[in-house]
Amino acid sequence: MDQSKTPYFQALLEYVDAGVIPFHTPGHKQGIGMDRGFREFVGDNICAIDLTPMPGIDDLLQPTESLLEAQQLAAEAYGADRSYFLINGSTSGNQCMMMTALNPGEKIAVPRNSHKSMLGGMVMSGAHPVYMQPIVDEALHMDHCVTPETVAQTIEEHPDLKAVYVVSPTYYGVAADLEAIERIVHGAGKLLLVDEAWGPHFHFHPALPLSATAAGADLCINSTHKMLSAFSQCAMLHQTGPRVRVDRLEAVLKMFLSTSPNLPMVASLDVARKQMAVDGPALLSKTIELAEETRRKLNAIEGVYCFGEELQGQPGVFDLDPTKVTITVKDLGYTGYEASEILRRRYNVQVELADLFNVVALFTIGTSQSAADRLVEGVSELAREDRAIDIFSPSGVLERRMKTGTYKLPKIPTMRMLPREAFLADTEFVNFKSSKGRICAETISPYPPGIPVISPGEEITPEIIDYLMLELKAGVRMQGPFDKELKKIRVVKS
Repeated sequence: MDQSKTPYFQALLEYVDAGVIPFHTPGHKQGIGMDRGFREFVGDNICAIDLTPMPGIDDLLQPTESLLEAQQLAAEAYGADRSYFLINGSTSGNQCMMMTALNPGEKIAVPRNSHKSMLGGMVMSGAHPVYMQPIVDEALHMDHCVTPETVAQTIEEHPDLKAVYVVSPTYYGVAADLEAIERIVHGAGKLLLVDEAWGPHFHFHPALPLSATAAGADLCINSTHKMLSAFSQCAMLHQTGPRVRVDRLEAVLKMFLSTSPNLPMVASLDVARKQMAVDGPALLSKTIELAEETRRKLNAIEGVYCFGEELQGQPGVFDLDPTKVTITVKDLGYTGYEASEILRRRYNVQVELADLFNVVALFTIGTSQSAADRLVEGVSELAREDRAIDIFSPSGVLERRMKTGTYKLPKIPTMRMLPREAFLADTEFVNFKSSKGRICAETISPYPPGIPVISPGEEITPEIIDYLMLELKAGVRMQGPFDKELKKIRVVKS
């Protein structure tokens, strides 16, 4: 296929050029009825292509024309049998994968460091998660990937598994040994699902980890907006091989996707694919070079550490994405949350992620040399800050907690009910600090990275209470609980 084509984007342009008089949604009628201030800021062109599916502009739920061709181009570019455009991010992709692969009560092996959207898929599908422990890096305070050995052991202990779900890469850019995992999973007759949200660029450069489609995953998701140039919320779901029922997959997609998609978003997926297929290797080479150069400069700052290829080959670290630059700041006496706040407030630099020990800066095809230099400058100044008087780092929480060891990631709690059962059960609110032993009915995820510490159906432990209170004190933002301050927690009625 001609990868330089953008058939769906072209269909929108042709509609605009035809000067059609609109008596259809959306109500702003290509910007005419839009608030003037907003329209002047976003521009006439984006308003003009904010249309609705109609003859000549294909339907996301039942594509037969330009959108079908655009998705076929994406499938060829990514090495998949079929690719589907998503406009609710990899969140909807995770949910669609679970609903496609699993029926209520069927078991799926999942890493404990899965994104919270995986739990949404569990609740919707009624599936039974079997948790796999990823490799924990205590020094960096992060989970890496599950190993092939862990996958093999899980399948041996649970031969009734229907599927295995793997996160690769992690938010920090660590990739799993997908080739080995694929051989184990398919050798056992199971489905392989991969959350590759953070790796939409992998397939387009040899210096990046092996992509999930190249490894033979039955289903995988890519957040095309995260590392490529599509609009926010844009993602793709790829299907490869004969093991997935395509009719079930497409029925699930029709149930989950909007009947009124944002067409500029859909078009941005078409164009982002073209950009990678045509210019991806050259653009990514520059990105990788800039990221590696910045990593070297940051590692030259006393008290700062940015891990790189020296970790490769360690358990749970089969490969690395060099475009994720993780800056470990614990030796400076800061939490990552404090470092993130200082970088933003003092130096106008906004990082992607902060946790107790680290901040993460993403390098993409849109990152400039000047932006990279500003990051290095900000971190250099951060390393010189007198922490005792910095108004953005007053807590001292890191030093106190490192002395007691209560910063460590808690163990996987006991699952006493399936996620769906607990989520839909009769519930009540209790004081979080005194909730030990109760069955949680909501998902609690420090965000980012959005990995649940406890999920519906799991028993609340003292370890989990202590850890989440530490995260709150350190400044993390919680996603999932009704009470964002976590004074109360929703639990299954006793």
